[in-house]
Amino acid sequence: MSVIDTIKEQIESNDILLYMKGTPRFPQCGFSSRASEALMSCGERFAFVNILENPDIRAELPNYANWPTFPQLWIKGELIGGCDIICEMSASGELLTLVKEAAPESDAE
Repeated sequence: MSVIDTIKEQIESNDILLYMKGTPRFPQCGFSSRASEALMSCGERFAFVNILENPDIRAELPNYANWPTFPQLWIKGELIGGCDIICEMSASGELLTLVKEAAPESDAE
C-alpha cells in the first residue's frame, strides 16, 4: 500500500482524525497540544496519528492535503484546518457542534 493510500484509508476510516506531533496525552509541540486540548474538550473520542513516528506520512500529507503544517484536523473526510482554525472554532462553539455531529454515536440518532 502506498503512503497516499494509507493516508486516504486513515481519513476514510476515522470520522474525527487529528494528525499531530506526539499524542493527545503527550504532545510534542505547542500547536499540537492546543489543538488536541480543544478537541478533547468536545468530549468525544477521536483518532490521531503521531507524525513523528510516521515520517512517510509527515512527508506526504502536506502535499495530499494542500496544507503545509501540522496539526491537521480531518472530520468526515474533510480537512478542517490547523491549530489556529481549530482554536478559533473551539472558542466560537463551532468545533463542538462539528465534533458532536461527526461522532459515531450521532450516527445512531
